[in-house]
Amino acid sequence: MNLDIWTWTIPIGGLIALLFAAFLYFRVSKQNPGDTKIRELSKAIREGAMAFLNSEYKVLSIFVSIVAILLFIASFIEGSNIEIGLPVAFIIGAIFSALAGNIGMRMATMANGRTAEGTKNSLAKGLSIAFSSGAVMGMCVVGLGVLGVFSLFFMFTQFLAFDVVTATNMLFGFGFGASSIALFARVGGGIYTKAADVGADLVGKVEAGIPEDDPRNPAVIADQVGDNVGDVAGMGADLFESYVDSLIATMALAAVSMAAILSSGASESLGQLVLTAANIDAALWLPLVLASFGILSSIAGVLLVVVGAGANVYSALRNSLYLSAVLTAILSGVATWFMLGDLNPFYAILAGLAAGLIIGYSTEYYTSEKRKPAQSIADASKTGPATVIIQGLQVGMMSTIIPVIAVVAAMLAAYYFANFYGVAISAVGMLSILGVSLATDCYGPVADNAQGISEMAGMGKEVRENTEQLDAVGNTTAAMGKGFAIGSAAITALALIFTFIITAGAMGYSLSLDLADPNVVVGVFIGAMLPFVFTALTMGAVGRAAYQMVEEVRRQFKELNLLKSDKNKPDYKGCVAISTKQALKEMVLPSVLAVISPIIVGIILKPEGLGGLLVGSIATGFLLAVFLANSGGAWDNAKKYVESGNLGGKGSEAHKATVIGDTVGDPFKDTSGPSLNILIKLMSIVSLVFLPLIIAISG
Repeated sequence: MNLDIWTWTIPIGGLIALLFAAFLYFRVSKQNPGDTKIRELSKAIREGAMAFLNSEYKVLSIFVSIVAILLFIASFIEGSNIEIGLPVAFIIGAIFSALAGNIGMRMATMANGRTAEGTKNSLAKGLSIAFSSGAVMGMCVVGLGVLGVFSLFFMFTQFLAFDVVTATNMLFGFGFGASSIALFARVGGGIYTKAADVGADLVGKVEAGIPEDDPRNPAVIADQVGDNVGDVAGMGADLFESYVDSLIATMALAAVSMAAILSSGASESLGQLVLTAANIDAALWLPLVLASFGILSSIAGVLLVVVGAGANVYSALRNSLYLSAVLTAILSGVATWFMLGDLNPFYAILAGLAAGLIIGYSTEYYTSEKRKPAQSIADASKTGPATVIIQGLQVGMMSTIIPVIAVVAAMLAAYYFANFYGVAISAVGMLSILGVSLATDCYGPVADNAQGISEMAGMGKEVRENTEQLDAVGNTTAAMGKGFAIGSAAITALALIFTFIITAGAMGYSLSLDLADPNVVVGVFIGAMLPFVFTALTMGAVGRAAYQMVEEVRRQFKELNLLKSDKNKPDYKGCVAISTKQALKEMVLPSVLAVISPIIVGIILKPEGLGGLLVGSIATGFLLAVFLANSGGAWDNAKKYVESGNLGGKGSEAHKATVIGDTVGDPFKDTSGPSLNILIKLMSIVSLVFLPLIIAISG
């Protein structure tokens, strides 16, 4: 393989991302942390978040150790076809994913109080601090992702002298490690945050009639902690997984083509793309080069907000995405032409980039309180909570149309231009601006925390109005971020399924997903069932954890007389402990299910049945994830529409009905929905990791 100037842009881009993250981290840390009360609240949130994360990492370290040991043992079994580099890559992938989440969590919990304090000066100051903190997570994810994939591949091929097919197969271990951390982080964080949120809302807002962030509510700190563990650490791990999986899938498909071309000496046609011995190296490195250029474009988008933020918060965030997308498109076209001498992969990249933006804005339409879908849910509150729930379900189901059309259109276009390689690189295109899109998403929890702190610290009406404005935009960007994460998961999972088929062929196994094969049909049905079982487990986990939280908040209100006297203070730590304990307990079963299901199905139904499982799981998993996320987001913003003074405002019967709808939607949008996109990716990557062993068993 030739390592030319284009290749060396990869580690440079990764290092620039990490250096820029460090710059933003220290820039935010120098901002005014506020008075004693603000610092105390921020410290309580930070300590609760880090306590949960440290406890979660203890559980994850056990899981990672067990899996790594099993993979090491399998690598020494003759005929397993699992190389020693795979468990090494697995461990590194898990470490990098956990590291990105840890840094992002520390930054977010440092920035919340500083954001609230910054809004004393101006709305733009608060936005700059909150968005900078989100950008730290975004840059850490893309920087560690690019450097991790590049370094491992470079080591496998240049130092250990593995062929490119074997090297990319070992990279699946990196994706497996990232996926494992992501699922535990998303499920555990989702259970934590919604147990606290439901407990705080049902007892505080509905039963006691006190404001959302009233400091008398014992669950209020746990609720603030949950925003971080679910939507910062969890979201970061989720998209880190998508990011590296899309890179690895594209490289693996190029590696298979490289092996075929070098062995036969002939060219290979992939759709409209023709690969030859002269340009196959470029096809292998192209996804990583695009990722590095995406980093530079994302930095430009971040700077547009951090340096030039104005009073219009939503416009500032939207323009940063536009700028990054345009710059990425231009740089991708230049890189593709000069590296390959062919623009067909570039057209596939554009298809993925366009699909990501379309899904994001579709999500915004169906969930924003300024749009008809969420307002229709609010109108349904005139006749009570039952009609609120019915209308929310209808909105969520209708919202699946545009994302599905966007994904299948992108897939067909990408396949036309560059076959399976095009589908994989379209996922890279969609995720190329992850540095700025994840910053926009992680900004939301920081703004939410800042709003809560301004309320609890009594910072005054003007500050509360500014933080409310930041929080309102944060709710929209968070919903868009979930839609983007789900869409990217669908494209990435499709790329992994195609990689699964091609990789099986490269291993000498003729895999055909023929519907006349009963193994395939059975696999499809089992795969279609798994997202529903997974959703049931996670929803039930939230319900059980929320029950304990509700009982604890009621107990404290009664025994400590918190609503009528200032003599006693709430026991915030008690509620934090309940959420932590329940989340760690309940996250294990759904996570283990995702790992063992593909292995069991593959052994019993052979690779054909496993392929059917992957097809069935992505079909129902993608639709169910969109439905759950958008229903939950629409219920949430319908409540905010009423709280802004419509239909009687806060305290009205309409408000109480929308609060119940929002409570139902909490585990929809923040636990089950976001976790499903990890489920479909994790099952795909597990299938690729254990495919050599399954083929060996199948004979």
